[in-house]
Amino acid sequence: MAQFETVRRTSAGVQSAEIDAGLRAHMNKVYGLMAIAMVITGIIAYVVGTDAAVVINAMKQGMDPASAQTAIIPPSVIAALFFSPLKWVIMFAPLAVVFAFGAMLNRMSTSTATMVFYGFAALMGLSISWIFAVFTGISIAQTFFVTAIAFGGLSLYGYTTKRDLSGMGAFLVMGVIGILVASIVNIWLASPALHFAVSVIGVLLFAGLTAFDTQNIKNTYLQVRSQPGGEVMAEKMAISGALNLYLDFLNMFMFLLQLMGNRN
Repeated sequence: MAQFETVRRTSAGVQSAEIDAGLRAHMNKVYGLMAIAMVITGIIAYVVGTDAAVVINAMKQGMDPASAQTAIIPPSVIAALFFSPLKWVIMFAPLAVVFAFGAMLNRMSTSTATMVFYGFAALMGLSISWIFAVFTGISIAQTFFVTAIAFGGLSLYGYTTKRDLSGMGAFLVMGVIGILVASIVNIWLASPALHFAVSVIGVLLFAGLTAFDTQNIKNTYLQVRSQPGGEVMAEKMAISGALNLYLDFLNMFMFLLQLMGNRN
């Protein structure tokens, strides 16, 4: 994959200062889209998860779940989301949306793709809302803080390093597929040892993907910048890049939470 300095030297008719300014604006947009998606995910997860915790506590006390005093979500809806076959749809729907979004991105307008991305973030918030019913709020906040620091450092490394990280891509993707399969299998095996191993490997894989994806976003922009229609392509690449970094952050957070989180 072309590196930053190579593309700068071969981009005919485009001044280096203009490229630098365009790249900064592009990366700012990527991080901005990602940040908005994270806020959406956090709000949905918190609202649904805290109400789910109320319903679950009522059930533990032998009370009728319908009598639980939830803040926003009706207890009947919580019961359907967490204790009916619908929970499997919520669990796997984000994965289906990611694949569909990647396949259809080039056929979408930029505004449509942005809205689909934000809709996916809301669906993901629903999918991970259970963490607020399982882990203490303090441990969730601490894990998020640790993840944010690690993500920032890894993304900065991916952006600034002169080392070509493209060779890591295939290895990291195969690793993600492996832990995805292992995680699904462990739903039925319920092996603590496998759960711990998947969590550790998952943190390492998504740490590597953070640096890899950041460099890939930068290089992709530099490649398409001087091509005909490059600005339009860059708009969609920003959304795609934001999705990749969003998934890196969220998965690293979830795996770290399995290792660091204190359960209620």
